[in-house]
Amino acid sequence: MEHGRHSGMWVPDEPPTWGRMFLPHLEASSVLAVLSLVALVVYLAAVMRLRRTGVSWPWWRTLSWLAGTASLFAVTGTWLNGYSMVLFSVHMTQHMVLSLITPLLLLVAAPVTLALRTLPRGQGVSGVPRALLLNGLHSRLARLLAHPLFSIPLFLASLYGVYFTPLFDALMSNPAGHQLMLAHFVVTGILFFGPIVAQDPWPRTLSHPGRMLELFLPVPFHAFFGVAIMMASSLVVDTFAQPPAGWGIDPLRDQGEAGGIVWAFGELPTVLVLAVVFFSWASSDERRGKALDRAADRTGDAELAEYNARLRAMAYLNR
Repeated sequence: MEHGRHSGMWVPDEPPTWGRMFLPHLEASSVLAVLSLVALVVYLAAVMRLRRTGVSWPWWRTLSWLAGTASLFAVTGTWLNGYSMVLFSVHMTQHMVLSLITPLLLLVAAPVTLALRTLPRGQGVSGVPRALLLNGLHSRLARLLAHPLFSIPLFLASLYGVYFTPLFDALMSNPAGHQLMLAHFVVTGILFFGPIVAQDPWPRTLSHPGRMLELFLPVPFHAFFGVAIMMASSLVVDTFAQPPAGWGIDPLRDQGEAGGIVWAFGELPTVLVLAVVFFSWASSDERRGKALDRAADRTGDAELAEYNARLRAMAYLNR
């Protein structure tokens, strides 16, 4: 079975089918696919180490990390990655998964919290990784990258700044540029959703209403981009102008499908994030209520008694 190449990158000779789409395929440039496997092994090893110390780790966080790394591998280490080199619709599916689905699943898994609990403490060499992680979280650079005035424009630039400029065709012309673009999609999604999901210590924190506001700000721009791609009467990028002969692909129709994928993908992540924010909000209120109850138990409702005594004194003076 022979396969072709596109700008030095592997492309299947057979047209895409559901049976072929997720067949594994790794090559020298499959950096993200390999990193997804390494990240899965490291995370599972950290969970096992934590459990050996007698500390439990939520199973659903581990499951979320498994799903996140699996989604990363599914679109970068399979035939789908090869098809994404010649079909706009497949590439846009890859983009949406990397920027919306994978970051959410990885963030819900709280990898930073897991690292802080498992990395050795201390002043010696063994404590350096944990110290570097903490210093990085509190650095000025991290606060800049996590600021909404940076992360939201960057998130939108991943759409308008990539596809409506010559940048996309330039990045797709060589393996290194292609991998850099895919990594950019993942990192951009993490920077955008990080303070909204807020499962880990983050350089900047937002109130729950602030998280919802930040979540909804890019939604109309995201939807408009999808509609613009769908309604375009000419090809937006040159990379997908000549799909493989014999596949029966109309480039303009495939581009319209790509725009529809962008528009449709905006709904699911929004609902998922809203659910995460809502339950986080509810649980934080519950924790705050329990903390107040415990404080009242410790002080014997001293604050309430003092308040009532003050009211009685004021009533006595007003007689």
